[in-house]
Amino acid sequence: MNTTTQSTPLLLGQPGYFVRRTALDWLFALLVVVGAGYAFSRYGAHMDGYEKGILAGAVPSLIGLGWFWAPLRALTIAVALASFLAIGLYSGTSDGFGADLEAGQQLFLLKYLFASQTAILWMSVLFFMSTLFYWLGFFQKSGAAGAERIGSVLAWGAVFMGLVGTMVRWYESHQIGEGIGHIPVSNLYEVFVLFAWMTTLFYLYFEAHYLERAKGRSAGQADMGEASVRSLGAFVMLIVSCSVGFLIWYTLARDAQQIQPLVPALQSWWMKVHVPANFVGYGTFALAAMVAWAYLLKTASTRALLIAFVGVPLGLLAALAAFANFGGLPAETVTTLGKTMRMVGGAGLFFALTLALRRPITARLPSLELLDDVMYKAIAVGFAFFTIATVLGALWAAEAWGGYWSWDPKETWALIVWLNYAAWLHMRLMKGLRGTVASWWALVGLAVTTFAFIGVNMFLSGLHSYGEL
Repeated sequence: MNTTTQSTPLLLGQPGYFVRRTALDWLFALLVVVGAGYAFSRYGAHMDGYEKGILAGAVPSLIGLGWFWAPLRALTIAVALASFLAIGLYSGTSDGFGADLEAGQQLFLLKYLFASQTAILWMSVLFFMSTLFYWLGFFQKSGAAGAERIGSVLAWGAVFMGLVGTMVRWYESHQIGEGIGHIPVSNLYEVFVLFAWMTTLFYLYFEAHYLERAKGRSAGQADMGEASVRSLGAFVMLIVSCSVGFLIWYTLARDAQQIQPLVPALQSWWMKVHVPANFVGYGTFALAAMVAWAYLLKTASTRALLIAFVGVPLGLLAALAAFANFGGLPAETVTTLGKTMRMVGGAGLFFALTLALRRPITARLPSLELLDDVMYKAIAVGFAFFTIATVLGALWAAEAWGGYWSWDPKETWALIVWLNYAAWLHMRLMKGLRGTVASWWALVGLAVTTFAFIGVNMFLSGLHSYGEL
């Protein structure tokens, strides 16, 4: 009896993952290990068991990310060096408890570069400048990518300053008083900083990924491909700049940059993992929506875009005005509605300007296939992290409030966001959802996500009311 055995052919000569690592890969890994060891020896006495576990877990994560995407190596090393420099400058001062922050911030490098608030202001300026240069790219010579390249460099600079500001703010919080120090992801000011640099970093990865595809073409086609790929930065950086604009307004209106002690509900190690995972979701969902907007500018009729981007915002503006004037609402609610109406009106005006410039914009955008692919990948990544964040949030709620789910407004809207993107992915993977319908849906998803992120804090109250405006 003859027996035929079928097996998968072996790929001979293919080196293993670790064998493919270069000397620079291993040098980066060594630097990460040494840096983590230094941080542990210097600050380990102030860490609890969970924080030590997070530090240990950060080592292979950073190494893996640096091996996966080379630009993260230089970013990681630069942020670490700048942060240690700032901490070292602060360490030269003392007020009896820790570093004297007020005295330290009179030092030149801290005052003008690396103090947390200064670094975050630099981040904001660089994001605005990056957005400007990306948009200028639509009006320069066809095929040239000079303005977009500058925009990309400025975006990297903004991410660097945002990360430095975050790390130094973390250190500063520990110098104020006993028990005040915490990872800076605890209030709207801090999470808007997190949202800005994290969303930009995801965009820069997609930009680099698709630029690699353009390199194999002829010189002229490659230049045009670079210009079209980078043109997406104008859309993504626009929403980042909007978040930075809100950050600046919030700082001026509420003096929000001040470091405050955590409320009891936030004094948990769960916050250190739940919030960043959540904002990977928020950031990538926003990125997908802006790409969807670019897709619709290339495909949808002007009438449909006018109704959606101008008519609906103006109609909502009128409805809110009537609601505020005739609803007999409390003064505080009317003030909140006024802020909302200004934001809605501003969005409608900008969409109208975009439609007026539709021809030069769409002529420079990348192919529909690329836009659709970026939108799908961004939503897939965001959904995975948002799912993780939701599970972590349930575990945190069980520890803080004694139950995994309480139908608090924030929890309810988080579930709505999750169901929306679960349905989007299901329709794409099972039913082949593509193109215009998927783009409209992604934009609706941004509206739902924005309400879950900000609207709940503005209009609803509940267990998560510590983050209200």
